[in-house]
Amino acid sequence: MQDYPTLQRFTTEYMMDADRIRLSGEVDDDRVVVLWLTQRMLNRLAPRLTEWLEKRGVGELSAGASGMDEVLHGFAQQSAEASLTPQPPVPANSASASWRVDSVDITTGSEAVALVFKSGEGEGVSVTMSAEALRQWLGVVHAQYVKGEWPTTAWPAWMQEARQPAAKPNVSALH
Repeated sequence: MQDYPTLQRFTTEYMMDADRIRLSGEVDDDRVVVLWLTQRMLNRLAPRLTEWLEKRGVGELSAGASGMDEVLHGFAQQSAEASLTPQPPVPANSASASWRVDSVDITTGSEAVALVFKSGEGEGVSVTMSAEALRQWLGVVHAQYVKGEWPTTAWPAWMQEARQPAAKPNVSALH
């Protein structure tokens, strides 16, 4: 098994001119790599990652709580996104190694998921995320889907509902 550099920190953003999501990441040797994720790739990846979150459950409350899992996952998603600490973006520049992600190896454990983003030419980087970190990243990716006006049919309902603003009460003046 090949040992790939590890992403320490990364920025995920939709790039309109490429109609792709760019992941700019710092790897363990202080280099920056730029990964290009297509809608097709992410439509395959997102369900696999959200399924892992669903199989993990959301604590004791979800055990046997038929019909409540979706609501609980929505709350867990909102909580993870709310706890995301803003950081300066990882700068992508012309000197950065850059490639389109052609495959992603996924290794799941009970507490974390490991991803290896690979190009067709053998380049790759790895990242390991806890459930909360994965929820945070998926929240960012989902927001980029919305920004790019990509269809969100690959995402579970609880993920989409977690992104919806709270409904405002209908206040009308009565005369």
